[in-house]
Amino acid sequence: MSLENNATESLPGKPEPTVDGGWSRVHPASPFVRGWVALAAVGFFFGRDAFERMLQGRDFLDPNLNGRVPWLLAGGAVVLLLTVGGFILSWYFTRYQVAEGYVRVNTGFLFKQQRQARLDRVQAIDIVQPLLARIFGLAELKFEVADAGESAVRLAYLPLDQAKQLRATILARAAGVVSEPGKEEEVPEAPEHVVLSVPPNRLIGSLLLSEQTVGILAGAAVVVAVSVFTQNQTLFLALIPGILGIGAAYWSSFNKGYNFTAAISPDGIRLRYGLLDTQAQTLPPGRVQALMVTQPPLWRIFGWYRIHVNVAGYGLAASTEGARTMLLPVGLRSDVLRMMSLVLPDPGVDDPERVFTAGLDGLAPAGPDAAPTDGFVTTPRRARLLAPLGRRRNGFLATRTALLIRSGRWWHTLVMVPHQRTQSMALHQGPLARRFGVADLLLHTTAGPVSPRVFQADVEQAVELFDQQAARAREARKRQTSEQWLAQVAPQAPEVAAAQEQPNQPEQPHTSPQQEERHDG
Repeated sequence: MSLENNATESLPGKPEPTVDGGWSRVHPASPFVRGWVALAAVGFFFGRDAFERMLQGRDFLDPNLNGRVPWLLAGGAVVLLLTVGGFILSWYFTRYQVAEGYVRVNTGFLFKQQRQARLDRVQAIDIVQPLLARIFGLAELKFEVADAGESAVRLAYLPLDQAKQLRATILARAAGVVSEPGKEEEVPEAPEHVVLSVPPNRLIGSLLLSEQTVGILAGAAVVVAVSVFTQNQTLFLALIPGILGIGAAYWSSFNKGYNFTAAISPDGIRLRYGLLDTQAQTLPPGRVQALMVTQPPLWRIFGWYRIHVNVAGYGLAASTEGARTMLLPVGLRSDVLRMMSLVLPDPGVDDPERVFTAGLDGLAPAGPDAAPTDGFVTTPRRARLLAPLGRRRNGFLATRTALLIRSGRWWHTLVMVPHQRTQSMALHQGPLARRFGVADLLLHTTAGPVSPRVFQADVEQAVELFDQQAARAREARKRQTSEQWLAQVAPQAPEVAAAQEQPNQPEQPHTSPQQEERHDG
């Protein structure tokens, strides 16, 4: 027996908590939806030869096997019964419970496993519907907890309505809604308001103008040039595996970004996307630890951007999936500003549109003595040999609530880190940077695709930012003391206020130990 507990440690001799909620089972079809590959493998193993013979116009069964057909059928029946029996036992011994501030899931009949997580540590909740599950009207419910690094609980599969109801209940418990003692009430799903959607034509255009397409065209040009120069036509045959892989990558990006919509509700930001396999994410307020807006060179023609985020609890596994850490696959500047206002309702400046626009597309003045006019502190002119193209773009700006970092002359990048999400910092300075009197400042948040880094700042300014950011982070964390966001009060984004009558929920602090460190050399 194995016991996994993502929120608390089991101590020897410690009694189990009293259960005040009933245990429920997943849908009876769940193991068959999960294990259809095993059934297909059994059918393929026993029917491959017969199918091939039928296509070739020969007898359905090999005449040499006539004496062994009963044994083969018996063996296939035994394997099928064992497989189906395993599915049934897997369903029977899978139970879940939401009670006492925890969600618990028991699985396994030979090797038993219990997983539980505290509801007040819930970071995000997803409803996933693979194609086969959609056909049967089922959905997988999984949610992340702080510092788990992977999905703490996965319930597969529940009826779609039941999955939505359970998600609403868990979000309500995590937000601090307390039911009467001994009475577990169902919580209705919170209303939502759609704030943006990505048209399919824009998604297709973004894929055709992506960095991947540029790399493909450059590689194809090299292959054609080498083939013509060497008069070796067999090089084109070597491209076939690459073409298949590229096609699969494009399809994956299109499938994950199709029908992307973002909505706001009292329980957080809701994201929906997918063509064949659909997914619905709910990010509770304040769970986003860092945000990154990027703009590839060809996207500048149409003014398109994409947004990635680090979300507490998702970890590195989710960042490799891409879709789960994508807050916006492709959007206009107005879409970017709208999503940023949801992540950071209080930007900490009087004119947020001007500041965010300067972060997205701004440049420092070209003159040697010209002072920055947009508030961003940029790389000093003496370090122009280290960054001949990016010197005027590299810069940072600290507002009352967040640190903004911009970089990239051709690939525009803007990173935003709320002060309270800064977990640790480090100053880096190599030999060349020391020669030119500049240093890089790294900010550490939860694992994800965003790696906040201030590039080539003046040493004195970098050290000053190090000290000031540490102080700002401490003060911001002091203002947030509750694990339940309904117990706090925070400003509301203008888009949220205009879209719904219910108040927006404040942010929840990240409870990991905070530290600052400095590395020179």
